Amino acid sequence: MSDSAAQLDPTDQPAGPAAIIDRSSAICVIGAGPAGLATARALRARGLDYDQLERNTGVGGLWDIDAPGTPMYEAAHFISSKTLSGFSEFPMSESFPDYPSHRQVLSYLRDFAAAYGLNESIEFGVSVESVTKSADGSWLVTRSDGVQTRYRSVVCCSGAQWIPNLPATPGSFTGEVMHSLSYRDLDQVRGKRVLVVGGGNSACDIVVDAGRVAERAVISMRRGYWFIPKHIFGVPADVFAENGPSLPRRLEQRVFGTLLNLIYGKPERLGLQRPDHKLFETHPVLNSNLFLSLQHGDVTPKPGIQTTEGSTVTFVDGSSEDFDLIIYATGYLHSVPYAREYFGNDQHPDLYLTCFSREHEGLFGVGFTETNSGAYVHFDAFGQMIANYLDDQDHNPERARQFAALVATDRPDLSGGIRFDRSPRHKGYVDAHALIKYRDSIVTRLGWQTRVEPAPGVTGQVPASAVSAPASVPTSVPTSVPASAPDSLPETESQTVTS
Repeated sequence: MSDSAAQLDPTDQPAGPAAIIDRSSAICVIGAGPAGLATARALRARGLDYDQLERNTGVGGLWDIDAPGTPMYEAAHFISSKTLSGFSEFPMSESFPDYPSHRQVLSYLRDFAAAYGLNESIEFGVSVESVTKSADGSWLVTRSDGVQTRYRSVVCCSGAQWIPNLPATPGSFTGEVMHSLSYRDLDQVRGKRVLVVGGGNSACDIVVDAGRVAERAVISMRRGYWFIPKHIFGVPADVFAENGPSLPRRLEQRVFGTLLNLIYGKPERLGLQRPDHKLFETHPVLNSNLFLSLQHGDVTPKPGIQTTEGSTVTFVDGSSEDFDLIIYATGYLHSVPYAREYFGNDQHPDLYLTCFSREHEGLFGVGFTETNSGAYVHFDAFGQMIANYLDDQDHNPERARQFAALVATDRPDLSGGIRFDRSPRHKGYVDAHALIKYRDSIVTRLGWQTRVEPAPGVTGQVPASAVSAPASVPTSVPTSVPASAPDSLPETESQTVTS
């Protein structure tokens, strides 16, 4: 393992635009959030030479609320439980609550990086301007400071929750408009008449915040959604799902849908719209506080926006209200600005198993998985697959060619038998159980090793179900990092599971 800071020190290089640092036998990992850290651990474990670039001053990605451009806000918590959320062989602390706060998640990530010695290969305070494919198949990475370095491969772990999907407000609204990306705390809504547009986890958190201190708090959703409480019968929802019986998909949808109505009551009773789809066909929302705020009258539900004039917002049901502030919790674009021409569609890049570029050898994206489970298990697994593949290129080229052929031609059905909604937000959406099962079958077929050694001094393991979902787990219960969900305007719905 080389010292990346020394390798990339521009003062040691010849001056002039032609000075390109040759690291063509190494890998470049862009980003040191959860996905980047999981990838780095896998590469490091196999002795693969890599450099890691992070534009912020520390690890953690979007979980660092002080990092420029982060979508994090003070009320944010994990929406998967600590029990099933940690990286393999590095469980979350038993002292954490069932659903850790963003500050606890950040401390966990920093501890993870320190335990595995990952910080020493990260160069902080460096952003990437562009990634360009060379004629010989190598990749040229251009940094914000002008330094250019050639690599054999690039793993993009910069995340998909940095570029807001902000729709145009219909009509002529004269109040303040913002995206949830810019929301941080109660002071931004205190004493105001606030309309939050969206039906996902961020929308629910923010409107509940507004319900506490705003003059008026309204949530606008264009359709009905399924809301899952964070605890079912006293245990975290994902743990409850893990211990539940294995049911046929249609029966599972019916049973769990009935259970939710028994727990919450029918949503129409609180003014919400009835879901126009079956459970699991859209990304459900894990939130217990919205229903409490609706029951207390602190939050009022409305359907989609029809138009605006001045401070007045008219909804599709004909009702209207005046607002000072509209907050769009309408998700993010899956854009990779520094490599857009290679990742393509901003809504959902076409990547094999949601990770491997089909057209561009040596380009990977970890953190673009749209699914109904926790994110870290996927970051972990994809980091291991990438490391195995790159190691095979050096030591088992025939097996590497076999996998490359799969990347180019294999298009498995990863729906798990669910008819996902046809909205743009669900383009490329996959069922976690189907993804894990298929991914594991490839790993087994190729004979890849994915076991990770525990860090020194770390005891205990993340439950096996968090690493490889057993057949008995109804994995469609959503457990992911906070993200905005489909908004109340059909043409702008967007959400991602990432971190």
